[in-house]
Amino acid sequence: MIQRLTWLNDIRTAIARSRIVTLIGPRQCGKTTLAREFLPEDSANYFDLEDPVSLSRLDEPMTALSTLKGLVVIDEVQRRPDLFPVLRVLVDRKAYEGRFLILGSASGDLLRQPLETLAGRMESLTLSGFSLSELGYESMARHWLRGGFPLSYLAATNTDSMAWRKECIQALLERDFPQWGVRTSSAALWRFWTMLAHYHGQTWNAAEPARAMGVSESTIRRYLDLLSDAFMVRQLQPWHANLRKRQVKSPKIYIRDSGLLHQLLGLGSDRELLAHPKSGASWEGYVIEEVLHAVRPDEVFFWATHQGAEIDLVLRKNGKMYGVECKRTDTPRMTPSIRIALDDLKLEAIAVIYPGDKRFPIGPSVEAVPLGDVAGNALFD
Repeated sequence: MIQRLTWLNDIRTAIARSRIVTLIGPRQCGKTTLAREFLPEDSANYFDLEDPVSLSRLDEPMTALSTLKGLVVIDEVQRRPDLFPVLRVLVDRKAYEGRFLILGSASGDLLRQPLETLAGRMESLTLSGFSLSELGYESMARHWLRGGFPLSYLAATNTDSMAWRKECIQALLERDFPQWGVRTSSAALWRFWTMLAHYHGQTWNAAEPARAMGVSESTIRRYLDLLSDAFMVRQLQPWHANLRKRQVKSPKIYIRDSGLLHQLLGLGSDRELLAHPKSGASWEGYVIEEVLHAVRPDEVFFWATHQGAEIDLVLRKNGKMYGVECKRTDTPRMTPSIRIALDDLKLEAIAVIYPGDKRFPIGPSVEAVPLGDVAGNALFD
């Protein structure tokens, strides 16, 4: 059993101060397991909207929910967006004694309008799969290869892990998207997602995949947004500094979970991963997700110019700006890009994350930081 104490504490704190807490994240990332720490699934206050019994209990939602007291859990809420106005009415009643923990597997356009109904009344937390800080740095190789989805990481063999990830992809495209009202062909989305894996870590250009698939650029952008809304893809937006330089204005694309990236690339072992041309880009995306989990920045960007200067992450945290570079090398060094980014963006510090075990300075305000320090939440000391 992997202990997720940080998330349990975050949820407990949110429930104490907010009458509605939304816990969103990709399917199978552990939301239900965490919710059951607060309320058993056989409780009358627990509603799983993939369970026909729970659905029938909510045929008259106002009647079903208005008499409940204490914590109420509603799982897979994206299947019943009509519940959001009911929740708003209930929590606005001073006499109502319930609080809601609602779990969802979608964001963006798939839930934006329903969630706007609860604006000012809820607190939202976004969960991902296991992080390296939860597993321990000694688990890095397995975690990088298999990703953070619990059933993928905990599988008995790499073959079993790949089988689970294949089923995960199929379930999202062939079952979940149609249930959420998406009318796009699952075969087209699978082909696009596989193509997207080869763009992992690159600046986005809709024209190339549009030509390859024989569809319009607007259709390709819609495909990309669907996968982003399902927490499968991260669109990392560019930071625009007030400089006399031509800066990149398109987002960079990452498959959020390294295990799903490797599944789409057909990589089933450490040897295959390390020998693949996308190994470096995979490492970069893996480190980025670990940094975002550990730092929890207020805002996150990348920065690049058309002259070749770039930095993988620009983080805003508590009013300060920091930089992060991801280098899969034993001896990270100062580079012209790091110097330019430090000076032009006026960053407090830059951390160069690498897979070694020693922390050391490599320049003014620039440190080489082992990935283990990121997992230990000690990125910028």
